[in-house]
Amino acid sequence: MKDKNQTSVTEFILIGFSDLSKLQSLLFFVFLIMYVLTLLGNISIITIIKMDPHLHTPMYYFLSNLSFVDLCYSSTITPKALVNFKVEKKPISLLECATQLYIFGTLATAECLVLSVMAYDRYVAICNPLLYTVVMTKRVCLQLAITVYIVSLVYSLIQTGNVFSMTFCGSNVINHFYCDIPPLLKLSCSDKIFNEMVLNICAGIVVTLIIIAIVLSYIYIISAILRIRSSEGRHKALSTCASHFITVTLFFGTLIFMYVIPSSLYSVNKNRVVSVVYTMVIPMVNPMIYSLRNNDVKQALKKVLEKKCFH
Repeated sequence: MKDKNQTSVTEFILIGFSDLSKLQSLLFFVFLIMYVLTLLGNISIITIIKMDPHLHTPMYYFLSNLSFVDLCYSSTITPKALVNFKVEKKPISLLECATQLYIFGTLATAECLVLSVMAYDRYVAICNPLLYTVVMTKRVCLQLAITVYIVSLVYSLIQTGNVFSMTFCGSNVINHFYCDIPPLLKLSCSDKIFNEMVLNICAGIVVTLIIIAIVLSYIYIISAILRIRSSEGRHKALSTCASHFITVTLFFGTLIFMYVIPSSLYSVNKNRVVSVVYTMVIPMVNPMIYSLRNNDVKQALKKVLEKKCFH
């Protein structure tokens, strides 16, 4: 009877960082700087890889895909968050919220899958170097990329449909700066046991399979590196994996903290901080990690800058 007497929610209010009233201006400029750096960094990586023929290899093909995903990933969240710093009312319609969650979920899943494909690429390059060009052909790379995006679209559709199949009534205030699954579950007045079970099972299967694939790839990679006799060869092999390993550690570390911990331990303030890390900080630092630790990218960037300066 209580559920029937409540009015269904037609829009949500994003609280964002309204509770930090004294830091609104500072947070706006910090988020703006991070977003600008994200755009510049990822667009630069994509442009450099496209312009330099030496970088037309599977490793850099998947790196350009990672930069594309990071670019879109941050753009799904940050512009809306920046606008909300400057307006008093922060409404988002049910449809807009569902759309944001779907796009965000698609890109987050795509990021996980691209990182796992990059781990497989490094496994083939280091463990089977003589077969690398035979295994990682242009056709195979394209098929892997298409598979990544199709799986991401389908998986996010299942998760988003599952969340918005619930009824939202009573409070429509989302204590977050974008539409995400944990705060939306808090607002639902439906019986959430089945929905939470579906969400946890799907997320658990996907994340577990991806982590297993990455861990197995690195076990074989490390084993192959240890068998290399020359220290120069070991260093070269390690350097090709270091950037990817750092990115994987940052992304999956925050992802596991955000979604794998029990809902009973859910904390709004902690999750907001973690959300900022993986929606804004990681897309910003990924280009820096790959450009600063990768000699090929640095040389290509140097050539582009020299050409610009010469003209």
